[in-house]
Amino acid sequence: MPAQHEKPPAVTQARLPEQQNSMVAPLLKRPSKLPLWKMLLVVAGPGLVVMLADTDAGSVITAAQSGAQFGYSLVLLQLILVPILYIVQELTVRLGLVTQKGHGELISASFGKAWAWLSVSTLMVSCIGALLTEFAGIEGVGRLFGISPWISIGMTIVFLVVVVGTGSYRQVEVIALFIGLFELAFIGVALACHPSPAAMLAAVRSQEIHNPAYLFLIAGNVGAVIMPWMVFYQQSAVIDKGLNITHLKPARLDTAIGAVVTQVIMAAVLIFTAASIGRNHSRVSLDNVQQIATALTPVLGHSWGRVVFALGMLGAAMVATIVVSLTAAWGLGEVAGYKRSLAHHPFEAPWFYGVYLTCLLIGAGIVLSGVNLVRLTVGVEVMNALLLPIVLGLLFLLARKALPDPWRLKGPYAWVVGFVVLLTSLVGVYAGIAGVWG
Repeated sequence: MPAQHEKPPAVTQARLPEQQNSMVAPLLKRPSKLPLWKMLLVVAGPGLVVMLADTDAGSVITAAQSGAQFGYSLVLLQLILVPILYIVQELTVRLGLVTQKGHGELISASFGKAWAWLSVSTLMVSCIGALLTEFAGIEGVGRLFGISPWISIGMTIVFLVVVVGTGSYRQVEVIALFIGLFELAFIGVALACHPSPAAMLAAVRSQEIHNPAYLFLIAGNVGAVIMPWMVFYQQSAVIDKGLNITHLKPARLDTAIGAVVTQVIMAAVLIFTAASIGRNHSRVSLDNVQQIATALTPVLGHSWGRVVFALGMLGAAMVATIVVSLTAAWGLGEVAGYKRSLAHHPFEAPWFYGVYLTCLLIGAGIVLSGVNLVRLTVGVEVMNALLLPIVLGLLFLLARKALPDPWRLKGPYAWVVGFVVLLTSLVGVYAGIAGVWG
């Protein structure tokens, strides 16, 4: 616990999970005694993990489809989404650190069980959809090397069950961060493509807002960045890690760094795809994940192109699979009331681990059925965009109602956040509907 004089008013301090890493726990108890950069090293994790998971296989595929069909036109959107992503997730962090309640639990306490179940329903739909895109990416990587989907996906499930079933939150977080860092390979490839600034600027100026296919991808990109499960995950993760309101400043910095990193990766995928497939085959629509790997061939050659793509895609898919399935188990538990912490042994929290495994099996089963994975993936991201009014609306209302006065969303910043939430929701829903029925 922080020293008595450091304890904020009207806030219940978090208990550290029973299995908290022994070297991390003492540092978390005395945040004021460390400089910000050292505290960041201790607190960092939930923000970076959720942002690396945000650049998941579905996001990579959506960004690649954008570059293949419309060149550099949607690069600007990736940059615009950086502050929007930070605004949304900062509210999530603030709610978790101050209230010490998960997102579904807080909605139930503030607005009643009916709204909590509505929120968690959107979460479960989003999580299952996200898992489809993760397994689609893993299946595509396996096919690159002649590996049967049953083997690649089966081995992935076994690995993920072992990681989560035998580790504390801290151990799972470290593994997720390590795997997710392979996504940074996409940034190097984008730079190696030497994209033309003039061509990029010309494409950004040419926005085809009357083209249904273009609007569909706008919705897909918005839904690929602002996802319902991200809100639930980060709010639960900061609690499960043992953080409290005294860690708000480094937790905000963790989130800001993650928001920049995830959008730079998204822009990188779009750029290297636009510089190769989009340039040589104008307005091509990708049919499978393997086609994205060919975008790396002009820069890295056939063999290295496949290896780098495999590492980046696996990093994106694996970290997101861990995060998404944990989020489903956490979020449902917050409303249903079962034990929901990685600090518990599987036999102590059978529902938590059972939901985690069930989500993995459902996602794997649908992907193994043989559906068109690229179209499915972009469709899932558009679905996320259509869910934004519920997700962002409830988040905004919680920040206005559920927080004590010192941390409540109020004043001019509340108007800014409200405008961003409304505009993002309207753009996502309009672009999604117009893209489908336009």
